Amino acid sequence: MPDLEVNKFLPPVQLWPKRDFVAAGLSYPEKLNAAEELVRRNLESGFAHKVAIYYGQEALTYGELSQAVRRLAGALASRGVGKGDRVLLRLPNTPDFIISWLAVLHLGAIVVATVPLLREREMEKILRDAEIKTAIIESGFLPDAEKARQRVPELKDILLSGEPRSGYPHIRELLAQTSTGIAAEQTRRDDIAVLAYTSGSTGDPKGTIHFHEDILAIADGVARHNMGIRPEDISAGHPTMAFTFGLGGLLVFPFRFGASTVLLERFTPQTMLQTLRDYKATIAFCAPTCFQMMLDLREPGGLPHLRLGVSGGASLPPITYRRWQERYGSELLEGIGATEMLHMFICNHPGEVKPGSCGTVVKGYEATVMDENLSPLPPGEEGLLAVRGPTGCRYWNKLDRQQEYVKNGWNLTGDVFTYDTDGYFWFRSRRDDIIVSAGYNIAGPEVENVLLEHAAVQEAAVVGVPDPLRGQVVKAFIILRSGFSGDEKLLAQLQEFVKQELAPYKYPRQIEFVSELPHTPTGKIQRFRLRQQEPAAS
Repeated sequence: MPDLEVNKFLPPVQLWPKRDFVAAGLSYPEKLNAAEELVRRNLESGFAHKVAIYYGQEALTYGELSQAVRRLAGALASRGVGKGDRVLLRLPNTPDFIISWLAVLHLGAIVVATVPLLREREMEKILRDAEIKTAIIESGFLPDAEKARQRVPELKDILLSGEPRSGYPHIRELLAQTSTGIAAEQTRRDDIAVLAYTSGSTGDPKGTIHFHEDILAIADGVARHNMGIRPEDISAGHPTMAFTFGLGGLLVFPFRFGASTVLLERFTPQTMLQTLRDYKATIAFCAPTCFQMMLDLREPGGLPHLRLGVSGGASLPPITYRRWQERYGSELLEGIGATEMLHMFICNHPGEVKPGSCGTVVKGYEATVMDENLSPLPPGEEGLLAVRGPTGCRYWNKLDRQQEYVKNGWNLTGDVFTYDTDGYFWFRSRRDDIIVSAGYNIAGPEVENVLLEHAAVQEAAVVGVPDPLRGQVVKAFIILRSGFSGDEKLLAQLQEFVKQELAPYKYPRQIEFVSELPHTPTGKIQRFRLRQQEPAAS
């Protein structure tokens, strides 16, 4: 157990899921710093002059990365950041994200990375919950950070990346001013390294706790056994590294095996496809929507260097898998993971893919399908997915949620699954009201709460409805107050209103004005009845 002040935020050990490193064939020393393992080990392997990061015209070697990490860690230490402190990162996928992420771990502090699209009110919740005093922020996001700090004065120090702004220290300036770095903190393998936030059905942010050993375990699990990542690989993808899917694919996995990563300056299907070609990427980490968008471009030319695509964040339609393989010749590995588990625990294997399936259990994990009484179900029957292995759920300061997610040592993901006699798992639906749209998890009640702040809205219910491109899109059913007309002008105003308050991907792409909503006898909205009336995606 970590022996820091942050212990008070961990759930009691008896509420943790069962964790087994032996079954996974993993063994880590008591003293372990994940940043050291991901950087210094590559120097010891002779990769000091090997490119670690490609970004536009910039190429950063492992040797240069190591120096930058040590220097930024020293600069942060001089500003009062120490072991166990939480440091917020609000950065796009740039070299500064990777340098900052590694420097925080190098220092023994805890990374709290947030999606760049979050708005000020969403940031404020995380700042308060994690008790953050230091943040490293892209300068374009500074206005939201300044607004949040007015209500969260505990945030004392804001460092910038991107364009310099007067009055704020810039991390590149700090790197230039620091001639030498500091040695890595001698953290324990079970010291907290990452606090990754997810959103549950209530819309409140929930921090999930991951140790230094967890970071290595996901690489030594799914990346090694399912993806076979090796030093000659070049990873590329569009998911933000603030999401654990992107963090694994674009940072942890390549650096664990001395490979290289390519970061996109700006995502479009065209830039993603061109990046795969220009950098001769061998592995692409993308949401299913992105693979479909690249196919829809119908651009000439193949991807001769790409050996694998890895699909995460939403279900991969079988037709997308087949079209991709026919067009480019490489397989797409679909898998399922969770922020609570850090990364994938079920994934397909090259040469053994069943299109439409999430694959089989990753080495070292166990998974089963259970009924509501937590009794295992036979193949073919729908039930709750339960999983356990070297990683597992530990919520930050959320005891009630911990007791819901972890039962009898199993992690209950909230997904409804079946599995077949070959051990392949098949996703059926979400148990709760989370909407998964183009790989983003969206909590319907959170959108409802914002809509209810608009003067025209009397009542609102938000659900996910089928969409052929995004899997699901957000749809709002709204009862208007007297005096308001449900016309196209108001519809557009409501959509813009949500965009201004929440990350843009959360806004309702569809709005239906209704005279009543279905309720239970106790007054709760029956969202399942709203979903049932929607036609299937064509």
